[in-house]
Amino acid sequence: MSDDTRGRGKPDGQSADEAALSARLKRLGERLDHVAPVRSSETGRASGLTSDASGFARGFRLSSELVAGVLVGAVLGWLLDRWLGTLPWGMFVFALLGFTAGVLNVVRSAGAGSTSGRRDDR
Repeated sequence: MSDDTRGRGKPDGQSADEAALSARLKRLGERLDHVAPVRSSETGRASGLTSDASGFARGFRLSSELVAGVLVGAVLGWLLDRWLGTLPWGMFVFALLGFTAGVLNVVRSAGAGSTSGRRDDR
């Protein structure tokens, strides 16, 4: 019931377009076979582990900067309180200042606070 138009181009059942497509696909497959071993060795498991370790190291560094800012502020405030006798106010104020400094350091290190992309419209 259906017309078999494929058999008209060549005796083996392929038209000229299908033969050209088959040849191109075969050449592409051969080229990919040559490239695939090189690519798999470059992007192997080691590169995935280094990117995970790099992300973990960056997160640890950012969190330690935040904690260090709070601790340094609190210690400076405590020392100032001991010297001036104003316990606990200096420690609270300097802990908040340390938290603010830690957040600013984290934002700068993460690259979100860079001002290089901003324009000064004067």
